[in-house]
Amino acid sequence: MERIYEYLEIAIDKIVFFAPRIIGAALVFWIGFKIIKRILKWIEAALKRMNISDTMRPFLSSIISVLLKIAILFIVISILGADLSGFVAILAAISFAVGLSLQGSLGNFASGILIMFLKPYQLEDWIEVDEKFGKVKEIGIFNTTVKTPGSKVLIIPNSKITDDVVTNYSREGVIRLEIIVTMPYSEDFPKVKKIIEDTLKPIEKILDTPIPEIGIENFDSHSVLIAVRPYVKPDDFWEVTFVAHQEIKRAFSEHNIKVAYSEGVELGSIGV
Repeated sequence: MERIYEYLEIAIDKIVFFAPRIIGAALVFWIGFKIIKRILKWIEAALKRMNISDTMRPFLSSIISVLLKIAILFIVISILGADLSGFVAILAAISFAVGLSLQGSLGNFASGILIMFLKPYQLEDWIEVDEKFGKVKEIGIFNTTVKTPGSKVLIIPNSKITDDVVTNYSREGVIRLEIIVTMPYSEDFPKVKKIIEDTLKPIEKILDTPIPEIGIENFDSHSVLIAVRPYVKPDDFWEVTFVAHQEIKRAFSEHNIKVAYSEGVELGSIGV
């Protein structure tokens, strides 16, 4: 009986010693998770205001949630009086192993975070990366999805984008067309320039400002190269490119502007 009383006394002492710690840890755990929910709601609203993509928001929220919960867990373990050194060592070893196995993916993830905050481009922007041109359809955790004018879907690793030069054609809201036409040396350039200017004016989607640029680009062995550079909205790039070529060809034909053929370097009329 005496031994039983001793065990009971020890048990009571342990309960008296640990009860406040257990209650405190439970309260911290419960209150901490309540606070985390409020913080996550605030973060979700902040990410929406920052125009973070629908793909990135849940991922970022989950990462922040895990980090906050780990912090609460550390506090709870500390309140209970447990030794944190072993737990930290295990966590560090796991993190190191995962980091080595996902080195490339972590690089893409880090680049995705940079893209999210620096915003070199946004959804629906026309961009060019490593000579690949298209419209941004999705900014993901590890990759950016771009759709080319030929309806090809390119999955570009985010690390490739942050390590390369990115040309954003949508940032200024306008893009310049690069059209090259030729005229023979016998033609009068001011006359041809006026024909091109009058041809571009009726094309609705060519912008009045900036003013289209028309000038002599270069000379070759049998013709003068004329650069025609009107400005359009990025989404109208390909449509206006085709229309402008078509209308300039029609105008040259109507005004009997000759072109030089490389074979025999003779002049011929442009067909309709």
